[in-house]
Amino acid sequence: MSQYLENNMTENSSNITQVELGKKTAIGTGVRQSAFFGDSGMDNEIDRITLDMQRIYKEDDMPWIVTYSGGKDSTAVLQLVWTAIAGLEKSELHKPVYVITNDTLVENPIVSSWVKQSLDTMRQAAEKAHLPIYPNLITPEVSKTFWVNLIGRGYPAPNTRFRWCTERMKISPTTTFIRKLTEAGDIKHASVIILLGTRKAESAARSKRITDTQKKATRELLVPHHEIASALTWAPIAEWTNDDVWTYLTSKENPWGHKNTELLALYASATEDAECPVVIDTSTPSCGNSRFGCWTCTLVEKDKSMSAMIHNDDQKEWMFPLLEIRDELAASGQGEKREEMRDWRRMTGTVSLHDGKEVRGPYTQKSRSYWLEKVLTAQTWIRENGPKEVSDLELITHEELLEIRRIWVLEKHEREDMLPEIYKKSTGERFLDTGTVDDSFPFNSNDLKELENIADHHLQYELLRELISVEHTASVQSNRMGIWDQLNKAFDRSGFTSEQEAINAKKASVRSRDAASKGNQLTYEQARDEVTAGIPGSERT
Repeated sequence: MSQYLENNMTENSSNITQVELGKKTAIGTGVRQSAFFGDSGMDNEIDRITLDMQRIYKEDDMPWIVTYSGGKDSTAVLQLVWTAIAGLEKSELHKPVYVITNDTLVENPIVSSWVKQSLDTMRQAAEKAHLPIYPNLITPEVSKTFWVNLIGRGYPAPNTRFRWCTERMKISPTTTFIRKLTEAGDIKHASVIILLGTRKAESAARSKRITDTQKKATRELLVPHHEIASALTWAPIAEWTNDDVWTYLTSKENPWGHKNTELLALYASATEDAECPVVIDTSTPSCGNSRFGCWTCTLVEKDKSMSAMIHNDDQKEWMFPLLEIRDELAASGQGEKREEMRDWRRMTGTVSLHDGKEVRGPYTQKSRSYWLEKVLTAQTWIRENGPKEVSDLELITHEELLEIRRIWVLEKHEREDMLPEIYKKSTGERFLDTGTVDDSFPFNSNDLKELENIADHHLQYELLRELISVEHTASVQSNRMGIWDQLNKAFDRSGFTSEQEAINAKKASVRSRDAASKGNQLTYEQARDEVTAGIPGSERT
């Protein structure tokens, strides 16, 4: 581990200041004008929103959903909703308000802890006040989590061209929750109202998107959601500036008892002003463009918020291994690292060409094993060397490890079953499974090692290993349907003597097909000989 981590942890006192000066607010060292509140004043604006909320709440039986990330904007919206609902007569509290927080399982641990504590406080406060406000922490299905896809299936770290994480980890769980509400048998309605913390001042693109969306309103203030037919949306603070939000939060007491001054301190511990919203459509900016988000995010050049947290407070130096993993993940998509860590075949097992060069595919078995060991080692180090509150921190859950093991052994036919060994090496503990893999496989790891040693080359070993695995799986099933297709795929994936032979075969196939499209005769054998001899051709993807 880095020498940086070996420094003794000492407590830093906060130097954050917040002073309200009439209609101006000083946060840190800067004094700024609250632009939207303007001459009408904050209280008039809050009263207007409160009355709108109370009126719309009473108009129908459609449940409300407040998307809550724990950041400043979603906190402001939830405070407004809470205040409005608490101001109604008990007889008027006729429908639920669901607060949903999307936990990707790779959120910044500091922010994640803050949000979970806030939800607990919120739940207790709502019950005590007899308010129909119900906090919910939603997570992606285990098959769709970050580590199951990256370490299990080998998906490369997300980038702007392959941003596979947002749909699986954020959009899917949120939309699933919303659709379940409208499909539940005990709810006699077909729609919900979603309250969002989006604001025009966040960016020019966001401003245009909100303005265009507002033009589509079918009810006063309410706009149909463009992906969820059963949902209407409302952005009550769309016109607020950044300073309006902070003025409101630091002037009005948090109604569920969480301290907004602590939220201010959380923001001040990092550098930029933004937040990671609950994402419910692909137009919502990724956490990579937000101040707080997934600590694994490789959609940005640098995780400025985590870096700042570590730099500003030596009590947070335990997060340094996370930063190192993130930076290494980002580097794995570039240059020699990319060539070294990723397979020359795509996820399907076939070669794909672009401008005559193979397109690198998923992480190799060796790379996936490396990432698993890296994450588990970091988790073990943090538990042993970090402060008490992270002594049981889970960077990767047991359920994810079970799914990764199943994918490696049963889907990728990596019958060496390396996960328990890696887990033992990284944590010092025995891995506990509940039967996610087939323990009746006839060959143990030593047998497979011997098979690898006598194979002429690694691709031959991969082929033999997969053929044996496919036959074994079929032998313990009552139906052998599909076995020939699986065997053929095994040969397509590994039925070559070398990586170069497979790439040349693909190039020859493309060259032969390209010639045929132009009315020329070029057999596959001729094309293969040309490719092998290095004769220039007209390869196209």
